[in-house]
Amino acid sequence: MTSKKKTKVFVTRRLPDQVETRMCELFEAQLNIEDTPRTQPELVAAMREFDVIVPTVTDRINAALIEQAGPQLKLIANFGNGVDNIDIEAAQKKGITVTNTPNVLSEDTADMTMALILSVPRRLAEGAAVLAEDATAWKGWSPTWMLGHRLGGKRLGIVGMGRIGTAVARRAKAFGLSIHYHNRRKVDPATENELEATYWESLDQMLARVDIVSVHCPSTPGTFHLLSARRLALMKPGAYIVNTARGGIIDEDALIQALQDGKLSGAGLDVFEHEPAVDKRLRKLAEHHRVVLLPHMGSATVEGRIDMGDKVIINIRTFFDGHRPPDRVIPGRL
Repeated sequence: MTSKKKTKVFVTRRLPDQVETRMCELFEAQLNIEDTPRTQPELVAAMREFDVIVPTVTDRINAALIEQAGPQLKLIANFGNGVDNIDIEAAQKKGITVTNTPNVLSEDTADMTMALILSVPRRLAEGAAVLAEDATAWKGWSPTWMLGHRLGGKRLGIVGMGRIGTAVARRAKAFGLSIHYHNRRKVDPATENELEATYWESLDQMLARVDIVSVHCPSTPGTFHLLSARRLALMKPGAYIVNTARGGIIDEDALIQALQDGKLSGAGLDVFEHEPAVDKRLRKLAEHHRVVLLPHMGSATVEGRIDMGDKVIINIRTFFDGHRPPDRVIPGRL
């Protein structure tokens, strides 16, 4: 009796040890121990040899790359919820199924979003820097030093009221923020009542009325520069903006200009339009404590990464057992 041939899996980045161990037990897995981003020639070679590619947000699986895939490649099992790094339609035309890892990062990302919502108006990073850079600069408590702004009673405008946006809204409501949101459609009445949320069909109208904007919509061609120079100009001069979604949803040049001109009070950014490159003007603004910058760590928890890996494994096993994987991505339904 011959044993079943193991599925050949190519993993583009290093994953948590227990995820990689399980992959090696179940599949013929090629890992990336050095955790260096794969080059295009490496990805082309892998797509001609392996049955499954496991990419991450740092890998651009575009139409030109997919066109070079061999007939054995049947599945792209993305390690991540967002699939803007993959040309889904090109994969479908090539007969390649794409899966992702939804529903495991919402709470982690919402936690980090709330941290940024707190850190910018309350000047947390600026205060921490005083002690880290020069402890002698602090002369003791003063009633007028390092004053920020209260969160309670302010209006939070959420752009994209999906799982993460809703999780952020629940946290923000507990801090006394008034919840406003713009979405393609209204959330269900029970959720809206629970959050006492106000729905705005017009994004423009919402932006003009809120004190803090938090971005949570998916990255698609339709949301690229959704927050354009025109829309940023609609916001209050004292408003703040927080982005833990994707950098390209905000026109970064326009955001920098608005911050430099004092037309916005500040920003908390976990993602950037051209990452891993971070615009030197943003870094300068961070030095002057106008923005808080984080290196795309919104979902970076041990638990979250392991849950993502488990989903990737389940999708691969289900697919090669002849069933529809639970997290299949359908073009047009993102």
